[in-house]
Amino acid sequence: RWVETAAAFPVQDPASGEELGRVADCGPAEAREAVRAAHEAGAAWGRLPAKERSLRLRRWYELMLENKEELARIITAENGKPLKEAQGEILYSASFLEWFAEEARRVYGDVIPASAKDRRILALKQPVGVAAIITPWNFPSAMITRKVGAALAAGCTVVVKPAEDTPLSALALGELANQAGIPAGVYNVVPCSRQQTPAVGEVLCTDPLVAKISFTGSTATGKVLLKHAAGTVKRVSMELGGHAPFIVFDSANVDRAVAGALASKYRNSGQTCVCTNRFLVQKGVHDEFVEKFAKAIERELHVGSGFDAKTTQGPLINEKAVEKVERHINDAVSQGASVVTGGKRHSLGKNFFEPTLLSNVSTKMLCTQEETFGPLAPVIKFDTEAEAIAIANAANVGLAGYFYSQDPAQIWRVAEQLEVGMVGVNEGIISSVESPFGGVKESGLGREGSKYGIDEYLEIKYVCFGGL
Repeated sequence: RWVETAAAFPVQDPASGEELGRVADCGPAEAREAVRAAHEAGAAWGRLPAKERSLRLRRWYELMLENKEELARIITAENGKPLKEAQGEILYSASFLEWFAEEARRVYGDVIPASAKDRRILALKQPVGVAAIITPWNFPSAMITRKVGAALAAGCTVVVKPAEDTPLSALALGELANQAGIPAGVYNVVPCSRQQTPAVGEVLCTDPLVAKISFTGSTATGKVLLKHAAGTVKRVSMELGGHAPFIVFDSANVDRAVAGALASKYRNSGQTCVCTNRFLVQKGVHDEFVEKFAKAIERELHVGSGFDAKTTQGPLINEKAVEKVERHINDAVSQGASVVTGGKRHSLGKNFFEPTLLSNVSTKMLCTQEETFGPLAPVIKFDTEAEAIAIANAANVGLAGYFYSQDPAQIWRVAEQLEVGMVGVNEGIISSVESPFGGVKESGLGREGSKYGIDEYLEIKYVCFGGL
């Protein structure tokens, strides 16, 4: 049910800085109340026939499509991304409810041949219980449904803590969940301010009634949550920071590589977990790639309000994000990098930044060591395939990686050697509902979406029938 709190916090439009509204500022007490509500609703939801859960999720999906324009406008207002991208996010977001509505009816167990003739061995799959879902601001709808769709399909109930910058999308999903007939207590939202976030996060990770944590966000925050979850040995899924390499080999189709680079780097103004963070271009095509990439940036990218039809680049989420982009550029230029295009704040306002391309970049620069999460494309020139692989794999994270090549043998070698969870070969956009999304090394644990995503919310129970 909708509840009121003593305090509220403002949600602001990152493009204009104007207040969009005020949202209930939940604290530890409200978080515990939401966990209890989810726990109490869990038994009935988990016992519903899979077909019934499927139908409720399917109806939720249909309501998202019926309200897609309004949901997209909410995203653009609180996140800033261009309306066209927001509309795409809503379709992507809804697709997870559709997918897991179908997967709900495909949770199969096993009958295992026993070694003794008087026994039968069964493996059952059952919901883990209450799942705490902690999501980021960059995809305020899709990061919720990708987790919640799987959890509800499995028979779990959830408590969602959305990012403080973008809580309105999570609340809108809650309203549609009610309309879809999702029972009270099955989908709960606990919005809170930045000040309350650490305390609320700790409750969700330590409350003994919570069985599972699913988090998307920074690696640093993920490590804190893992420590909290360790005390009660909770199941965890973590989709953490990335540092995606984008390799262009001499054999590549350069025009296709430029198109892929533009899509991979500048979607959501560079604020995606899987967007390219460093470009590695082989010396034979380096100059051609940089020249064509710069022209494409200047020709095809337009900075502005997300509600302006021609805008491709909205604001960054806040001024702190802008300052990080500036810091990376200044560090690179101080070490000899060249600004090919862009390089400074945009005249539209404090949260807007020009799409930027740097050349003469080295691996010693901050922009090739840290995730920028902004519209900055640094290009490193390399000589050999082995050198490119070594640079790409030097990071302690491994979410996504991309490369362009028309050499079949090279494609197999590089795809297998890149230390990432997802590889785009001659493709800059790789996310889809059918695909397993997740990383290796310090980029996370577990997979989301695909046929594997529902397994993150299921326990396997072994049942031995004896005396037969």
